[in-house]
Amino acid sequence: MQFQQLAYFVAVAEHRHFTRAAEQARVAQPSLSQQIRALEHDLGAPLFHRIRGNVTLTEAGETLLPIARRILAEAETARRAIRELDELDRGRVRLGAPPSLCTGLLPAVLAAFRRRYPGIQLELHESGSGDLRHRLAEGALDLALLAGARTPGDSELSATPLLLEELVVISSPAVPVAADGARLAVRDLAEVPLVMFRRGYDVREATVNACRSAGFEPSFAIEGGEMDAVLELVRAGVGAAVVPSTVAGERFRMTRFTPEAGMTRIVQLAARRDVDPTRAVRALRSALVGFVADPAHRASLPPGIESLVDGRAPA
Repeated sequence: MQFQQLAYFVAVAEHRHFTRAAEQARVAQPSLSQQIRALEHDLGAPLFHRIRGNVTLTEAGETLLPIARRILAEAETARRAIRELDELDRGRVRLGAPPSLCTGLLPAVLAAFRRRYPGIQLELHESGSGDLRHRLAEGALDLALLAGARTPGDSELSATPLLLEELVVISSPAVPVAADGARLAVRDLAEVPLVMFRRGYDVREATVNACRSAGFEPSFAIEGGEMDAVLELVRAGVGAAVVPSTVAGERFRMTRFTPEAGMTRIVQLAARRDVDPTRAVRALRSALVGFVADPAHRASLPPGIESLVDGRAPA
């Protein structure tokens, strides 16, 4: 089994097409196909179903894909770590974060980090926490800001609590869900049509679980959206939505939950336990924890966010 063969396999698995995978890998399609066949022979199992031009993964292929991604990611991490031994003026960090933090917290942190380490390449991957957790476990990310009601249950991940973030209900000003200044209990959502995120967003899981704990199934006006789509649908009056307070701008009517509703989420900085971070990754981790820990920065946190890190310098 060779790294090149695994790279070709992942390319075909992602494109579901041998010719497009070969174009991405900058190799002739017959050569790529030959290497895939050699990998299948070495493993003793076919990796793809090839039926009338349709390429799909076999059970063996589905099993190999996350492993192959992890192997390739770790090989790339090793190469970059060796190149970074002498000085911290180059490198790459792949950071994942939920959309609300990409607009609320990260711009100030990453701007300061870029000024200090202009040679480090930053890659920001924006998605729901469920997706980010999987990508981190597969080795496609170096760090991830994960949001949820509890710490990640993955034994392969370590996590540092950073922030406590409030969840609120937003609606179109023309379609209020409560009187001015009133607060909502979770059970008050029973008659409210909700604009719901797609699966993979922690806010979706938190909302559905809270409704079920209150004894009812939430009613969806529409579901499956990303953050921007959900906000626009709410603004258009399609329904209300439960969102982090950091994205509840002036375009919406914002209603807070009662304190006993417990509608908050913990934001944690996660990494894989079995991977030694490069110096660039350690530098960004220190910058993120340090920003939240610094009393001077606490006042600049967006509304609805509370720091969970004390004022001591990060380790």
